[in-house]
Amino acid sequence: MAYPTESCYGLGCDPDNEAAIKRLLKLKKRPRAKGLILIAEKFERLKPFLLPLPEEKFQLMMNSWPGPYTWVCPSQSHTSRWLTGDHKTLAVRVTAHPVAARLCQQAGMAIVSTSANVSAQPALRNAASVKRYFADEIDAIVNGSIGYADAPSTITNAITGEIIRS
Repeated sequence: MAYPTESCYGLGCDPDNEAAIKRLLKLKKRPRAKGLILIAEKFERLKPFLLPLPEEKFQLMMNSWPGPYTWVCPSQSHTSRWLTGDHKTLAVRVTAHPVAARLCQQAGMAIVSTSANVSAQPALRNAASVKRYFADEIDAIVNGSIGYADAPSTITNAITGEIIRS
């Protein structure tokens, strides 16, 4: 499905559906090795995918949410490699976008979230563009306005504090 996020339209699916993840990666021409982001409207939906963080790191992450801040955290050993790619970490975000948050709430789960575009191409910013570009290749497009962020979310390593993308 495609849906509005803080800065662009996103593509997403059930993080436990390997066939859906493979389909999403194929649409984006994104290598599995890179990994994906999971979003949710509350941290409790992300927690089953992650190892516990030291308290000070956890509080820093929690103080940034909800909002356009993605954190790369150590993942549970059972977390699918279709989500983590070639890493032992998983990128997660508690979204501040009301439509994306409502999708997670209604689904009762975290969802995969990646920009609606082919890798290395500009992200699509409205439902009409998504429909034109992806046509019948996605199952649903949720109408709505994107947020006010000019750029994709900042990505920070939760353990080291290294900014991976700003």
